[in-house]
This record gives sequence, structure tokens and C-alpha cells, in this order.
Amino acid sequence: MPRILAVADEPFPGLPDVLDARPDVIVSCGDIPWDDLEHIVDAVNAPLLFVPGNHDPALTPAPRALLGLPTIANPDLVDPPGPRGGSNVDGRVDDVAGLRIAGLGGSIRYRPGPNQYTQTEMRRRVRRLRRRVAWKTRRDGRRVDVVIAHSPPQGLGDEDDGPHEGFDAFHELIARLQPKLFLHGHIHPYGIVRPDRRVNGTRIVNVVPYKVIDLDA
Repeated sequence: MPRILAVADEPFPGLPDVLDARPDVIVSCGDIPWDDLEHIVDAVNAPLLFVPGNHDPALTPAPRALLGLPTIANPDLVDPPGPRGGSNVDGRVDDVAGLRIAGLGGSIRYRPGPNQYTQTEMRRRVRRLRRRVAWKTRRDGRRVDVVIAHSPPQGLGDEDDGPHEGFDAFHELIARLQPKLFLHGHIHPYGIVRPDRRVNGTRIVNVVPYKVIDLDA
């Protein structure tokens, strides 16, 4: 039974408790400083998968030639952007700790900046992710166990104000992939209990500031 430590959005307060829980994998749903994620990885000694939030920096570096910088002789020796020791699953799917995990970062577009999308843009991103999942499933027959996102599905734990609107395309994603868990951040509880939601067999969890979840592989 893999144990997931999921974090998002707010300073992480629970390291002593989490060390006792011994999670098998760490997932970040965005807007946690990379230095903090590296600290958690070092302390917990578990793999990290993450997606960016709307307050995170862009994870696609600008072409070096456009910046007037020399080309890199061996790009394999350059660390990818993001927290050290982490794997970016934004728009991707990865297998870790006996789980297949897919990710989609970002929030609804409400100001200039990276990691923000219109509803139409996120629908396109969902379709691309579904194609990648289908390709892996055809190879080995395994389905996605967990989806990690920064924002919630529209109408399932989002807010009425524009910046905290959820994505309607996530309903299609859940219906097609039927994951056991859909984990998200972006919606800050501020001490208010945010109940889990369920869509058929999928449990939707707001993980802010963190949750420890046991999941059958």
C-alpha cells in the first residue's frame, strides 16, 4: 500500500509527523518554493513528482541563443528547471512507488505570467495528456492511479472568484482516466475544513497545506 505525502501552496508545517509516517512518494501540487521541496525530499528520502502552480516560475527555459548565451555542449549535464531531485509531471505521466501518476499544473488565466491557461487551452492540454496515457496503457495495460493538478475541477472545490475558478476539462479527464485519486491545491482552506469530493470511483482531495494518503497500488 503506497503512502503519498501531498503538499501545496502553504509553508509545510508537518515534517516530524511525516517522518514517522514514512511516505513512499512526495507529490507537490504547486506553489511551494523549490528550496522547501528540496528540504522535504532530503528529510523524507522519497521521490518527488511535482506540477507548477500559478505563482511558480516558468519551467520551460528560454532558448539560450535568443538570450545571447553560448550553446551547451552537453545538455544532459544541465539540471532541468525545478526542485533538485524532483520530476516534473506537468502534462506527463510517470511510474513511481508502484503507482502511475499523471499531472497537469497551472491555474485559470487571470493576469500576465506563466502557468496560467484559459479553459480552451486546458482542454487542449487534457487531450494531449490523455494521448500520452493511452500510449503507456497500450504498452502494459496499466491505468493511471493518481492525477496531480494545481487547480481543482470546475464546481468541485473551486471558488466563485475568477482567479480560483477550476477547469471544466478536468471532468473529462476524470471520466476517461478514472483515477483513484485526483489531488489539487490552489484553494486555501484558511482553517476551514475542505471535504473530499467523489466522482464515481475517484476521490478528489484538496491537499493544502499537506495530506498523507494511503492508496492501494
